[in-house]
Amino acid sequence: MSLRFVLTMFCAGLLAVPALALAAAESPVLLMHNKQFEPKQLEVPGGIKVKLVVRNMDAIPAEFESYDLSREVVVPGHGEVDIYIGPLEPGSYEFFNDFNRDMQGLIVVKPANGD
Repeated sequence: MSLRFVLTMFCAGLLAVPALALAAAESPVLLMHNKQFEPKQLEVPGGIKVKLVVRNMDAIPAEFESYDLSREVVVPGHGEVDIYIGPLEPGSYEFFNDFNRDMQGLIVVKPANGD
């Protein structure tokens, strides 16, 4: 085995470790379906930045909006968007569909240490 091959494989392994760590941490998914959010209450860890995947299962566009999170994003019908939130303090953060205000939900941020 050549030294060049060994070094190449070693470097490839170093690059794969962060990719595996990222794949292990799944992003929470919030569905918009039949004029409601699913789940209505979503728990996320505190103290870290979280990628929230918002997926609209309906044919008409919807708008994920939260005054608490300072976010406002239109989600096309049968589409999805990624919204980055945090790092957040433990507590509750309301969100709603600005195109249908009856459609509401809550993000609950848990302390980072699990208490």
